[in-house]
Amino acid sequence: MSIFSKIATLFAHDLDNESGLAKKRNAQNIDAKQLAAAALMVEVAVQDGEFVEIERQVIEKLLVEKLNLSHDDALELLSKAVDKQENSIQILSFTKDIKNHFDEEGRADIMELLWWVVFADGQEDNYERNLMRRIAGLLYISDKKSGEIRKNVMLDNNVS
Repeated sequence: MSIFSKIATLFAHDLDNESGLAKKRNAQNIDAKQLAAAALMVEVAVQDGEFVEIERQVIEKLLVEKLNLSHDDALELLSKAVDKQENSIQILSFTKDIKNHFDEEGRADIMELLWWVVFADGQEDNYERNLMRRIAGLLYISDKKSGEIRKNVMLDNNVS
């Protein structure tokens, strides 16, 4: 089972709770695993107090390239993810569910997505660094492993 399929099981109720036309439309275009991945990325993006255009563009690009969405579907998914993030109250319960449902490799894959968002604007600020360290700890990913993932993403982004 892929990482996004596993995430879907954690968030399937979000899409099930919709009704009418919205539910029918979203069932065609967006599934729970995509919403979960996007919501994680938005959570990281807003940690520095700003959700800047370059972060939004990187998330859109990841949604199109990694989740195989059309541009319009990626925009719709990003809008839902922003709404989900704005309505969430804390990361502890969220990371607990992820920790309990994923093996180490799956949790590392999630960390990689999050590091991509951190470096979307070409820099890592203290708020993002703090959040990533907290998430790594809550997901039982070692500082060393998180640092390796961070370094690989930095190299791919040409960040020094």
